[in-house]
Amino acid sequence: MKNTLKYKGFVGSVNFSTEDQVFYGKIEEINDLITFEGTTIDELEEAFKYMVEEHIEDKFS
Repeated sequence: MKNTLKYKGFVGSVNFSTEDQVFYGKIEEINDLITFEGTTIDELEEAFKYMVEEHIEDKFS
């Protein structure tokens, strides 16, 4: 899969909305719908990592 982020074994999609001028994505290959967004690639990556950490905390603690 191209246009992805990876963190702690999780994969996140990367998309861009020209209408909203925002990057967005979701954590792939899990049964839950977890999305994230940012106005820059750095913000998108930080939001992805944050959501992965939240998912890990919710599922595995």
